[in-house]
Amino acid sequence: MAGLAGCQSIRPSSDVNAALQPLEPEPAALAPADAYAGPNRIDFRLLKKQEHRPIIALVLGSGGARGYAHIGVIEVLEQHGIRPDFIVGTSAGSIAGSIYASGKTANELRKIALEMKPADVREIRLDMKGVLDGKKVEDYVNAQVNNTPLDLLKIPMYVVATELTEGKKMVFNAGNTGQAVRASVSIPSMFIPAKIQQAEYVDGGLVSPVPVDTARELGADIVIAVDILAKPIHTETSNVWGLFNQNINIMQFYLAKEELKRADVVIQPDIREKAHIFDVKGREATMQAGVEAAELKLAEISQSFAKHNYEKGHSIPYSAKK
Repeated sequence: MAGLAGCQSIRPSSDVNAALQPLEPEPAALAPADAYAGPNRIDFRLLKKQEHRPIIALVLGSGGARGYAHIGVIEVLEQHGIRPDFIVGTSAGSIAGSIYASGKTANELRKIALEMKPADVREIRLDMKGVLDGKKVEDYVNAQVNNTPLDLLKIPMYVVATELTEGKKMVFNAGNTGQAVRASVSIPSMFIPAKIQQAEYVDGGLVSPVPVDTARELGADIVIAVDILAKPIHTETSNVWGLFNQNINIMQFYLAKEELKRADVVIQPDIREKAHIFDVKGREATMQAGVEAAELKLAEISQSFAKHNYEKGHSIPYSAKK
């Protein structure tokens, strides 16, 4: 497969580059303000007109330990010069997405994933609303992004969570990155809901497990979606936890099925075996599943770019020539 050089064409041109460059991140010692939904720092529809090219979104879905597959997908996209204009992530996808958006390379993501220990992210605290406190997840993510808030990450990042009282979708794009991720990964009954301001938030997968529609609403022309959800047919139901998983899997499967119809490219790693989130061998196998699934979709990605008729001077980021 030929290497790709053209995807740098998706970055802002010099005449608008200065206006779109993120500010310097806050010092690591200072905790950013609470996460919130603020004005978009980039008008992607305007950027499309200025750059005469399609806007690319990478959508990373929920799926627990299967989230390591996102790293494998990112590796393949990076190797072929495909860099998104923005990322939308739910649950596990918000973890990989936010750390990548901070400027880490795919290789650095892989190293971070393999070195993560249970004590880094897990804190048991019995409560009427859950048994895990997500504060360690928040702190861990903030450490990886050097306490950079969402609105100052190198790639614009949108984190999807569910507002608990009314069950509404919330899309965080500013403020405390780790806090937004904590909200997005807070599986009901397992994690204590994340409290931000006066509201409580839980797993974004309850309302949008693969948030394609959010990417469209933001102005994406080409949506590359990564679906890592467990298929109900492969879920063990012999115990209470298995039944809980099956209930969630069925709900998310049908929600995602509808949104995925509106993606240009859907990458679905083959992850049938349930790997434990802290199993190193399982992490490597899951990342490899992401690599293999992404490689199978490279020609389809190329076709999506071709449909948008790049103007002269903007090369298509992927060539299917061997």
